[in-house]
Parts: sequence; C-alpha cells; structure tokens
Amino acid sequence: MSEKYEVLWAAKAEDDLANIVDYVANDSPSNALKILQKIKEAAAQLYHSPERGRIVPELQDQGILQYRELIVPPWRIIYRTAGKNVFVLSVLDSRRNVEDILLGRLIKPRGYNGY
Repeated sequence: MSEKYEVLWAAKAEDDLANIVDYVANDSPSNALKILQKIKEAAAQLYHSPERGRIVPELQDQGILQYRELIVPPWRIIYRTAGKNVFVLSVLDSRRNVEDILLGRLIKPRGYNGY
C-alpha cells in the first residue's frame, strides 16, 4: 500500500485559484467551475503520489530542485513535499512569465529573517 500525504494549500495558492476562477467566471461561470474542479482534482492526486509531477524546469535551470509541478493546461500547480505533507504553493497561468513569478515567490529575499 502506498504512503499517504496531506495536501495543504498555501494562502497564495488559494488566492491564485480564486483569481483564476473569478476571471473565467466573468465570461463563463460553468467553465470556471470545471476549471476549479480540474485543478482541485489534480492537486488531490498528490495525496498518494507527490513525486508524479516534474521538477519545475525554470527552477531546475537555476539549480533549485525541491519544487515540482502538475500541468492542467494552461495552468501549472507548483508544490513541494516536506515529510508527509505536500504544500501547494502557486497556481500559475503558463502563458505568463512563470520564471520571474516563481523566483519572486519561492526564493527568500535578501534580509529575510524567517519569522
């Protein structure tokens, strides 16, 4: 039997998802609901297999290997695993400059005290 992980959503990832759903709902509430379900279902699959996603290529190029992603076109679900937890960190539109967004969100800025 496979190990079970807890999938936890960061506040920023929840905000990302809410913004996506709100944006799509302006044109099509039914599509917004479908997108919400697809993204939530994909993330829920991490409960059993968090290693299924690929390492984020833009971060891998920088030598950063702890972040993975699942693709739900055109969105990318960015997450990392720590112990028995899977932390969903961002849900991004792959048509944007994902590298800049990720580096800004996931890399600790200089002077970060780690509250």
